[in-house]
Amino acid sequence: MGRRCEPIAADLTAPGAPAKAVETAVAALGRLDILVNNAGIIRRTDFLDFSEKDWDDVMNLNIRAVFLLSQAAARQMVKQGGGGKIVSVASMLSFQGGIRVPSYTASKSGVMGLTRLMACELGPKGIQCNAIAPGYMATDNTVALRADEKRNAAILERIPAGRWGTPDDLKGTVVFLASRASDYVNGYTIAVDGGWLAR
Repeated sequence: MGRRCEPIAADLTAPGAPAKAVETAVAALGRLDILVNNAGIIRRTDFLDFSEKDWDDVMNLNIRAVFLLSQAAARQMVKQGGGGKIVSVASMLSFQGGIRVPSYTASKSGVMGLTRLMACELGPKGIQCNAIAPGYMATDNTVALRADEKRNAAILERIPAGRWGTPDDLKGTVVFLASRASDYVNGYTIAVDGGWLAR
């Protein structure tokens, strides 16, 4: 499309990395108008056996990094003027408890709450903060679930769309939330789940 892209590799759990990523992007491109918080991991173990390390690993990336990256991006957006858009990836487990994913559920519930707080504080500065809540998506995180014939069938039976989602299913909602078309949408988490939460 003739657009310029500046790849920046970063471990967002490393001290100072989120702020450094924003600084590097601004140095390369001059300003920052949109942030999409998309990095995330999941660990699956029964609640009674869930380890402290798995808790910390997930929370450090899924919510701590979202807070720090959003804070650094918002500071830049305020400094340069003109507002901006922050879009975070929550989950349908922001609305539900789930099973065997305590840190994931807690972190994604945190993303929805943090999105609301940022909307309240940053809205007056012209920065809209929203999130998307993907349902069951065919990604690396769900390989084991899709391979489990019984669990896969139970999941598909509940999804009105009758299929697993794909990353392509998320594009339109993210583009909407990152565009001027959503200037009066703030603090909302939009489910992109094939109807799962409607059941």
